[in-house]
Amino acid sequence: MNKRMKQAVQGLLSATAFTAVLAFGAEARDQEGLSSAARLSTSSVAGLRAPGKILVDVWGIPHIYAGNEHDLFFLQGFNAARDRLWQIDLWRKRGLGVLARDFGPAYVEQDKALRLFLYRGDMTTEWAAYGPKAKTYTEAFVAGINAYVADVRAGRRPRPVEFKIAGTMPDLWSPEDVVRIRSHGLTRNVASEVKRSLVACAAGLEADRLRVKLEPAWTTKIPEGLDPCSIPKDVLAPYDLATRPVAFAGPGQKTALAHDPDTYLAEADQQRDTIGSNNWVVAPSRTATGRPILANDPHREHSVPSLRYIVGLNAPGLSVIGAGEPALPGISIGHNGTIAFGLTIFNVDQEDLYVYELNPADLTQYRYRDGWETMRIVRETEEVKGEAPRDIELKFTRHGPVLLVDEANKRAFAVRTVWSEPGTSAYFGSSDYMTAKDWNGFLTAMRRWGAPSENQVYADVKGNIGWVPGAKTPRRGNYDGLMPVPGDGRYEWQGFLGLDDLPRVYRPEQGWFATANQMNLPDNYPVAERKVGFEWADSARWQRIVEVLKANNKVTLADAMDLQNDDTSMLARRLIALLKPLTSDDANVKKALTLLKAWDARDTADSAAAAVFEVWIANHLGAAVVKVAAPKAADIIAPDPASISAVVGFLERPDATLGSDPAAARDSILRDSLATAVAEVAAKLGPDETGWAWGKLHKAQFNHALMPLADKATAPQLSVGPLALGGAANVPHAATYRRSDYQLTSGASFRMVLDVGNWDASRTINTPGQSGDPFSGHYRDLAPLWATGQYVPLLYSRTAVEAATGEAITLTPR
Repeated sequence: MNKRMKQAVQGLLSATAFTAVLAFGAEARDQEGLSSAARLSTSSVAGLRAPGKILVDVWGIPHIYAGNEHDLFFLQGFNAARDRLWQIDLWRKRGLGVLARDFGPAYVEQDKALRLFLYRGDMTTEWAAYGPKAKTYTEAFVAGINAYVADVRAGRRPRPVEFKIAGTMPDLWSPEDVVRIRSHGLTRNVASEVKRSLVACAAGLEADRLRVKLEPAWTTKIPEGLDPCSIPKDVLAPYDLATRPVAFAGPGQKTALAHDPDTYLAEADQQRDTIGSNNWVVAPSRTATGRPILANDPHREHSVPSLRYIVGLNAPGLSVIGAGEPALPGISIGHNGTIAFGLTIFNVDQEDLYVYELNPADLTQYRYRDGWETMRIVRETEEVKGEAPRDIELKFTRHGPVLLVDEANKRAFAVRTVWSEPGTSAYFGSSDYMTAKDWNGFLTAMRRWGAPSENQVYADVKGNIGWVPGAKTPRRGNYDGLMPVPGDGRYEWQGFLGLDDLPRVYRPEQGWFATANQMNLPDNYPVAERKVGFEWADSARWQRIVEVLKANNKVTLADAMDLQNDDTSMLARRLIALLKPLTSDDANVKKALTLLKAWDARDTADSAAAAVFEVWIANHLGAAVVKVAAPKAADIIAPDPASISAVVGFLERPDATLGSDPAAARDSILRDSLATAVAEVAAKLGPDETGWAWGKLHKAQFNHALMPLADKATAPQLSVGPLALGGAANVPHAATYRRSDYQLTSGASFRMVLDVGNWDASRTINTPGQSGDPFSGHYRDLAPLWATGQYVPLLYSRTAVEAATGEAITLTPR
């Protein structure tokens, strides 16, 4: 049994033992089964219709019990405000574009950008797009948030410390706020369209193969009427501002709102391989228990508080548990006692950049077909702290928000995105499928799913498993979506593909199914007709998951947890194969070759070879390849540092772009880039390789956004870490890092492994903790477990929840 598996098993056993002690023995209990050690409180709440309870277990997971459906979602909103009020309030202020009112004029441009991407369509159509109960769930949820906010504003409940640091107060919500906000979603490739245009202008489209591999095999071309050199590098500045987190600056510091197009385009390209997820489902025939196992670990940018929030929701006729985003009602990943579900990104291309010729006599008009069409102009007023209100002007074409007007060249640029369509509030469609009771009911709900585009894996208590992707998928007839297109009417979406136009699997013969954002369209899929998307994550994570699942006929929960934390790099195996024949007299290259040839290709925290490998592929190998193979585009591609999967594929089959002897040139690139990588590791960790370890470079540090504003006494309370960490971007243990200092930036904050049918045996972890309160014990308590691959119970039955309750809150109508 390897080290990671031992850790997973130890986490399983220790959590099970702890639950058993709580449940059977050792402490006195009240008549409801709660431990005498549980903290008890009672509170009255305006708007609640009947008494309810929130039982917070010892790991910070709230389990909400209500007498009716309205009160259940009311209490979910109330509890989200209780535990994450600053986070959800900032989510709302950011999403609606009202930051400047609280934080000053530095945020006006970000607000303007955010307002460009609000849903502005018909709200009746919008609510209907999500299913029959979406609006009533949301109304109750928002009423619960508002009940808590009203108490804070009236002084009946304490104002959380974050508001004191920022000098602000929480706002009241309307139900429409929840669904009109779209800028927190993940769509797809508009940044890649811009980057591809820049590469095509500098060096021709062929050079772009080193930036991203197109799958299925596809050759794109420059759309008729497009000059790729006409695309400004900074065209996506408003899009960048609309999709970035809110940043704060301390006294005398500059607020970090400036748009750097090179950095933005590089980070956007990197997201293809780093912002994704793993999930898999295993049929009873291949598990040790004879029950299905469903595993999911969604990967997003790490933050404190965490993006995900685990909650149990229980009322007559409805009992679900799992993770969602704290500002949304319901859950998106988890189970309802009958079916289980988990998601990963399915890389549908849901956006396009349009380029318009403007009327020289009127720059608010753009050419469309045989005439000029006038932009729709929306004028709004924004409150600005410390200043008079400002007037904001927002421009829209028939395709979407205008990002840039290039007056000198009489051009405008707008983005069309599914965000503008009804039913595409990110993850909100889960409010429909979370109550499904079988595969057909799940498919019915998934037909309404809009965004983000997701692979959903499914399992139920009858032993069935399946996979279905869901997305609002544009139907492009005469173009592929890989480059910007003229907005004159030649390149239009022709409606959307339906769920039946996408592949699916039910009860697969192999007894399991896995996704990891890789290209998973079947071989016979009509790619040219449907053009779902061509830019997918590298398949290395998926390949390793498949390798492990194929080799195991009796998968256990411990196996699933071990696989979620697996550090094996399939890309490293491929590169080591290229290094095997190489020798060198250079001391640094010798050192690298010795370490890497003997390495097991696992990115463990204690591995010296892993440190060399990750530094090499992050900052040295890709840039070296592009400099030789595509020198005219090197400044555009190399800072990414190019797609490592595309680079590895090129190195395995080098061609004449490397010269008359491609193999020899390839080997020279390998040696030279290894030498500089080793020099960097030595500079950071010292010359003695016996002291090198990947975890000395690769650390998790969770810093609250408000740290620059906090005083010296409070600031340390906002930080969690540093924690030495294994993993990397392209291994199942996804842990993407910043290339400048190798500090963790994104990966799996939430993990879940479900024992389908024996629900109390299921396991989960969040990081750094469940609570958003820096002074709560649950702000940071899960981070050490998460960093070492351990889990806590995801309890479902009321008996088990009561036995593990750390805090019991009774709520009564006021």
